[in-house]
Formats: sequence, C-alpha cells, structure tokens
Amino acid sequence: MTEKNIQGRDFDIDDIAVNPTQRTSLGELACSRRRFVTGSMAACLAPGAGPFLLSGCATQSSSSIFNDAPRPDIGFTPVPVALGDQVDVVTVPNGYTARPFFSWGDKVVNGAVDWRSDASNSAAEQELQAGQNNDGMHFFPFPDAPNEHGLLVVNHEYINDTLHSNGPTVSENEQGQKQRPMEEVLKEQAAHGVSVIEIKKDAAGQWQKVYPSRFNRRLTANTVMDISGPAAGNAAMKTLQDDTGRRVLGTLNNCSMGVTPWGTYLICEENWKNYFVNRDEQDWNSRPAHKRYGISAGANSYYNYWESADERFDATPKAGQKHGGYVNEPNRFGWVVEFDPFDPESRPVKRTALGRLVREGCTCVLADDGTMAFYSGDDTRGEYVYKFVPEGKFRADAPAANRDLLDKGTAYVAVYHADGTGEWRALVQGENGLTPENGFATQADVLINLRGAADVVGATPMDRPEWVAVHPQTTDGYVTLTNNYKRGVDPDQPLNAANPRADNDHGQILRWREFDQNPAAEKFHWELFLLAGPVLQTQPKPGEFAALEGDRFSCPDGLWFDGDGRLWIATDYDELEPEYAGQGTNQLLCADPVTREVKRFMTGPVGAEITGLTGTPDGKTLWFNVQHPGLSYPASDGVTRPRSTTVVVTKDDGGVIGT
Repeated sequence: MTEKNIQGRDFDIDDIAVNPTQRTSLGELACSRRRFVTGSMAACLAPGAGPFLLSGCATQSSSSIFNDAPRPDIGFTPVPVALGDQVDVVTVPNGYTARPFFSWGDKVVNGAVDWRSDASNSAAEQELQAGQNNDGMHFFPFPDAPNEHGLLVVNHEYINDTLHSNGPTVSENEQGQKQRPMEEVLKEQAAHGVSVIEIKKDAAGQWQKVYPSRFNRRLTANTVMDISGPAAGNAAMKTLQDDTGRRVLGTLNNCSMGVTPWGTYLICEENWKNYFVNRDEQDWNSRPAHKRYGISAGANSYYNYWESADERFDATPKAGQKHGGYVNEPNRFGWVVEFDPFDPESRPVKRTALGRLVREGCTCVLADDGTMAFYSGDDTRGEYVYKFVPEGKFRADAPAANRDLLDKGTAYVAVYHADGTGEWRALVQGENGLTPENGFATQADVLINLRGAADVVGATPMDRPEWVAVHPQTTDGYVTLTNNYKRGVDPDQPLNAANPRADNDHGQILRWREFDQNPAAEKFHWELFLLAGPVLQTQPKPGEFAALEGDRFSCPDGLWFDGDGRLWIATDYDELEPEYAGQGTNQLLCADPVTREVKRFMTGPVGAEITGLTGTPDGKTLWFNVQHPGLSYPASDGVTRPRSTTVVVTKDDGGVIGT
C-alpha cells in the first residue's frame, strides 16, 4: 500500500525494512540465482465467503501436485490498459455493468447527515458516515435470500488530506514537534475502522443500500473493544487509561480481513505502528515491541501526528505515571479483531492468540473434521508468512462452542526450502529457541513480539507479503508478494528461492499445499505461481525470464477466489512512476489456477489502488473497492472531491461474473 503522508509527499513506510535478520542457506542462495522459465475441504472465503513457472528449484513432484484443480470458466474479453494521467473512470468488459455503490461519507448509522462535497462534515457527523479508503470487505448473506439480501462489511484503512476542506492543519511547537487541532484528529479517527451496511436487491434486481437499518454500524479508532487470549491482562498491555490490560479503544489501519466458519468478521490491523511515537531513543532501543515493529523514534509519528492532541498515541515513557503512561499503547494494536456483524450490540474482541503483526489478512481454511488454519501476511519488506491453528475444532451444530475458538491455538511461521518443500515452525514459548535467554519468558512475550519470535526460529524473509487466498476446491494457499526493489540489492535483503528476483519492482504470487491437505500440517509443498512484470523488449534466452502468458500487470496486492475457483488479482502501484510505464492504471485481473493464463477484467481511475473483493454465493454479483482515486471519481466530473468507493459489478445477461 502506497500512501500520501500528511504533507502530501509520496510516503511508503513499508519500504523501510525493520527485519534485522539475514538468514539464507547456501542452497537457497544458489537456487535463487538461477533464472526461471515459463512453464474434500472448503475455503471459508468462497463467495458466501501466463505467467512464469518455477523450474529447477521446486521439484517436479511439487510442481505437478497443483494441477488437479478443476478448470474455471473464464470467458470475458479482456479490457485494454488505461493509459494517461486523466483517467477518471472504471472500465469493465462488454456485457458487464459496474456502478459506484458505497462511497466515503455515505450514510451508515441511523441519524447520519449527508456528505458535504466541501468536506465540511464534523467529526461527530463522520462517526455516522462511511470512512475513507475502503479496503478489505465481505458479503454476509441472509439465509432466506442469500443472493438478494445481506450485510456488506467494509474496512476503512486510513485517511487522505481530502478529509478536510483545506487539507490538514499542521503547525510546529518550539521543540520541532508537529501539532494538530483536536477536532481534525477526532474526524480522522472517525474516518478509520469499519462500516456494516444492510443491502438488498430492489424490484428491478438492482442492489440498494438499506437505510435506516438496525444492522448498520460504524467501528472507529475510538470504539471500545475487549482484549482476550494469552496476552490479555499482561503487564505489557496495561496503560494509564486501562489498568486491566483487557480493554482498548479502537482499531487502526484496517487493510485486508478474514471470515470465520461461524459467521464472524476478522478485522486485521496493518500499519498501526505508524500512528505512534516514542521520543526516548534509549527506551525505544530497549523495547523490541517498539523497535522491531518500526514505531517512530523521532519527533513525531509517521502518520497524522495524533500524539499532539491525543496522548495515548505518545508512547514515550512518562516517569511517575502508572504503567509509564502510554508506553504500552502500541502493544494493544496489530491484532486480529473479531466481531459479529449480525449483532450490532456486540463488542469487538482483539484475539491475541494469533499474535501481533503488521497484519494484512486472516484467511481461513476448514477441513471436513472441523480442523482450521488461518493464514496471514506481514506487510513490510523482508517480513514473513504466518498461520494459526486453533486448538479446538469448528462445530456447526454447537454455535456457542465456536465463540472463543480463536483464544487458544498455535501460531506458526513459514520456512521455504529451495527444493519446493516448506515447514511451519511453531511460535511457542520454550520451543525453537523461544526461551527467556532470547527475551521470551512467557507466551505473551512471544505473541506481543511475534516478529522477533519468527526471527529466532529462522523464518524466510519475503517480498512484502500481502493478501492470502485459499482455493475453494483444493484448499491450496496463495499469497501476493507485492514488490521489493531492495531484494538482492541491500545486504539485509538477500535473494532466496521464494524471492528469486533482484530489484523486484513487480512482485510475484506464491502458492502452497499442506501435506495431506491437512490445515494443521507442519510441512507443505510450494512453488512460484506467477512472476508479475512488464512486456519484455527482447526475446529471452533459454533459461531466462520469458514473457507473461496473458495480460501484464505489476504489484499484485488483493487476492480472492470465487466459488468456481477463479483467482482474482487486484494491483497497487504508482502508474506514473517510470518503473510502471505502459502498465496503465491499477487493475483487477482474473487468473486460471491450472493454465496460469491471466485476463484483465477491469481498469480503474488514475491514482487509485484496486482492492477488497467479495461476491454473492451464486457468483452473479462482485464487489471491489477503488481506493484513493486521484481526480474526481466516482463523480468523474473533473470538479468533485474524489471519494474511495465500493463498486458493484453484474453481468448484463444475469450470468456468473467472469464467464
């Protein structure tokens, strides 16, 4: 995710690696220097929920095991790239209709007022309206009309300068610290979080928002939430505001998400680290939970400077204040947050058993016997891929027994070997070097500093792991590794088998299959599914990179399987940067997991990331998000303030999307 900071400069904090490890075996390094040539379970996120082949490093047996997936029908005519700096529309194939559906400022909570195009809505009004930067989302159907009526849950990742009429107000005090007015900070906090909206088809078969609705709800950076699991109540979770370590205000930087088999929504807290500052350099250096996660140690936080108006974002230790004031407040973010969208009175819960990350998503796979795994990427250069296996099993016949399944289980981190096999190493106190001598005296220590624990057990550093998707028939996992231009360039970013391309501006998608297709397995097969990139200017020599089969794109980010096994890929790159010349605006593409052919389904407005995919169980409706458009979308009139927007897509003949 590339963002603009509050001064409007290009600012991609994910480009700053904070992983101090440089573990790469000689075998992995030798393999990664080679070139590559072309070549009974259910996923929880099925809708109710070419490319390059890896050659030489992955074994033939590893490569061939992925070819048993059923071929999905992908029949649309691809759209061309959208070039230029004035593109302000969404384009889909002939025979499809896309329309803006849910935008920043739309009414959500009963009593909301209309969005004002001059951005003059107050903080209190913003609390009842849709937040900014729509991202991960999911459609929850009502059982009696699953394809016509449901709840749409939408994350609001962060805020843009457009939130304020004249941009944010920033001053500076005598110490050189940025200062912000409280009203603006409160409005920004209200524009974060999640929206829940009831939606329903009208008599003409068109999707409409239901307003008012008893289900409609906003969660923000100030919503009261509980903390549960092994880290709840730990001393490192207590602050001046919360003496129990079991209650926290709000959720931040909600990018991707997850869904449980029992019907709850999982909010994932991604770049929360950029909202905090610890100005005590000595203290910052002594705290792995600050230093290892990249919290600012300068004069200000990286984002928004809320600490100037809201003291809980100033994590500088305060002598004489209980629990050091708010030095532990960052420890209360980076978790998976669970809530029931059908119960508007329910309190969200931060589930600490899954561990604390800069977490991009939490994608579930469910076996017939109720065994589950939840997969996540940690979206920073050089970080890792994780999974969590609950101790208990899902029981469809006992809803109450499922309520706290995410409070007990084992977190694992992935190690990718050069022979096409991998292993999940347990992140359990007392095992794999996670001992008091290494800074892990309790399981709470492991979970609060899950990155540091993964360092100790020897995880494989990756090229910015983003979304994970699980094939609905085979249960193979896929992860987007969006880019890493420091790979093979900086000494702390050496090449490895899973990340084989130096100066990697374009990214790749990797996939794996658990041994025996068991979600709880501790070993897996893996391969590179696709290496993204531009059209090659010259014919490659044998053994070198070959041209992509199908439509070209860069920086895969969002990833989602529909129920028929089509793999939908959303991109996030700066189309005006020279590295992406000719790629056009960001796109939504559809890939065949068997042939690996890619077709471009949609192009978006200039400046926008495409993200947040979900659909109806019958596959006849698709939603995606256009995040931070640069001109005037969705009005597309060249005048109106741009708004992040959820777009709904249907096929004109009423058929399945993608056919």
